[in-house]
Amino acid sequence: MTTAARTRSSAELIGAEEPVLAHNYHPLPVVVARAEGAWVEDVEGRRYLDMLAGYSALNFGHRHPALIEAAHRQLDRLTLTSRAFHNDRLAGFAERLAALTGLDMVLPMNTGAEAVESAVKVARKWAYDVKGVPADRATIVVAADNFHGRTTTIVSFSTDETARAGFGPFTPGFRVVPYNDLAALEAAVDETTAAVLIEPIQGEAGVNIPDDGYLTGVRELTRRAGCLFVADEIQSGLGRTGHTLAVDHESVVPDMVLLGKALGGGIVPVSAVVARREVLGVLHPGEHGSTFGGNPLAAAVGTAVVELLETGEFQRRAAELGVVLRGGLEALVGKGVVGFRSRGLWAGVDVDPALGTGREVSERLMREGVLVKDTHGSTIRLAPPLTVRGEELRDALETLGKVLGQGG
Repeated sequence: MTTAARTRSSAELIGAEEPVLAHNYHPLPVVVARAEGAWVEDVEGRRYLDMLAGYSALNFGHRHPALIEAAHRQLDRLTLTSRAFHNDRLAGFAERLAALTGLDMVLPMNTGAEAVESAVKVARKWAYDVKGVPADRATIVVAADNFHGRTTTIVSFSTDETARAGFGPFTPGFRVVPYNDLAALEAAVDETTAAVLIEPIQGEAGVNIPDDGYLTGVRELTRRAGCLFVADEIQSGLGRTGHTLAVDHESVVPDMVLLGKALGGGIVPVSAVVARREVLGVLHPGEHGSTFGGNPLAAAVGTAVVELLETGEFQRRAAELGVVLRGGLEALVGKGVVGFRSRGLWAGVDVDPALGTGREVSERLMREGVLVKDTHGSTIRLAPPLTVRGEELRDALETLGKVLGQGG
């Protein structure tokens, strides 16, 4: 009998997770072992087109050569110093990221939720030090149906009961208004308002896209009210919508932009708060920090990501292939699709509930070799890597039509 280790099947590996992993996710029953570009392969060797791209963390596809090379090169030199010391990669990364976004200063962190938490702290500090809001009275206005993460503070201003229920008491200081409603936003802003924090496009809510002029209105309103405009671009930014940032569709420059996911190239977690100098300038040593934030490996990969975006190639690809995506979805309206919202290579697709839930449709697509993920009800999200080819995208849309035509 051979002593060589046997590769466990998908079913065995899924079963092995049950007793040892916390049940905070409900993944599709596929076990990915390898990936390249827009494709992944499971432990049995079956290939799938990845139409989710790690919720936009894999904008440049799996194992993009330039990003892998940057990581390998840095791994041979230096990976971590903590911020107790300087490292030779961080300043260059911050300079180029600030230039890419049209802002001045960078606060490097690790995860998207950390970037949001950091922005909350910075906005409050700015309100006390610069705006003159009385101590402990600063408020932040947010939008209903938001998704900014799942930390205790962030779920305090979520309207998703799945994320909130059982996790109180909640952090005060937030006001929730309807998304895409400038009148409601204006009514909620007062002399205590430190910031308005919104997603330019709401991803988790089903790729909700506001009316034209909404972002411009938010910028004008916050400027008049003397508070900050904070744009959470963790999912929508870095090329996804056909521009570097989703706010670029209206030529809006917020006071703070929050980035993450794709900033790490699908290799390491990298996030950042990028802001005007007078905003991030309120922080002083000891008031905020992160052992891993701005580490040399993260800075090297993040710099390589910025270099890819500086060419404009990926923004163009998202815009051009976004036309293909929209056209394919339009052809499915009335044929299992009851509606959709798309911008660039990002879409929320509402499936006829009679044909199944979003989860059921995702499982059918998986069996046909296409990976997507459901959100609420009968809505699925499509967010392929920006490296996907036109024919691959058309094949995926054809497969969606096929599984909807089967009717379950």
